[in-house]
Amino acid sequence: MSLGTATTIAGNGPPPDAALSLCDGAVMHARFRPKPHRFNYRIVSLLIDIDRLDEAGRASPLFSVDGFNLYAFRRADHGPADGSDLRAWIERELARAGLADPPARILLHCGPRVLGFGFDPISVWFCYDAGGTLTALVYQVRNTFGDRHSYVAPVAPGEAGPDGIRQERAKLFHVSPFMDLAMRYRFRILPPGRGLRIRILEVDRDGPMLAASHVARLQPLTSAGIARSFLRVPWVSLKVVGAIHYEALRLWLKGMPFFGRPEPPHPVSHRDGVALRKTQGNEETGAAPISGPAGS
Repeated sequence: MSLGTATTIAGNGPPPDAALSLCDGAVMHARFRPKPHRFNYRIVSLLIDIDRLDEAGRASPLFSVDGFNLYAFRRADHGPADGSDLRAWIERELARAGLADPPARILLHCGPRVLGFGFDPISVWFCYDAGGTLTALVYQVRNTFGDRHSYVAPVAPGEAGPDGIRQERAKLFHVSPFMDLAMRYRFRILPPGRGLRIRILEVDRDGPMLAASHVARLQPLTSAGIARSFLRVPWVSLKVVGAIHYEALRLWLKGMPFFGRPEPPHPVSHRDGVALRKTQGNEETGAAPISGPAGS
């Protein structure tokens, strides 16, 4: 899917003013080794201002916040996953990552619940200062075992450029049984404007292993837009889960190496290559470096 001519932050424009936007997009995955494997499909997602959830809940009779509807957003699906205040959670995690000033605006890109069902492989939090500068991103990744991990990534000097944000993180969290943990993520992000682009390159010591992208066009959420998107991509949440298992079957049939699920790390990492240990009370007790390939 094309965003037209937008290849830069300036060309894509500023983030939308709306409390809630509908994102009509497409997802692509391409695996390069040990055997090539590729798929793509259409998808629908949301961009929501977490400080304006009440306003977002009034955007359409077909959309609800923390309720049942054709499309819905549920607080407990995100952040600490306990239904508590999302801003308080992200401010706390950003502070632990060294970002002293709370963001002035926080936009969350995520999948909707559709008729009560939802699964979101990755959601991305965009954190802006009062001047509109993107100061941090949080990549919240989930697997089908019910685990989740958030990579907190303040925008460091040199990571922001005219074409977007470029960041790297060591992979700490098991996502697929056909991908090892000894890898790095390279994120290439065109932040929300008229469109949105998320690109992730997964690399190991031998080079690129997998490329994934999510490209979308943004529009204000309306009842007509929800109805059209549901007709184009019905049951998008079930489609995502079904696609994950279908593609896993294809990889298994191709004889791809299989990696068992390790013990999940602490739910949040604040530095590249570092996961926090967990106690029985899920408290942070110290830092344990996770080895992985170099970023260059």
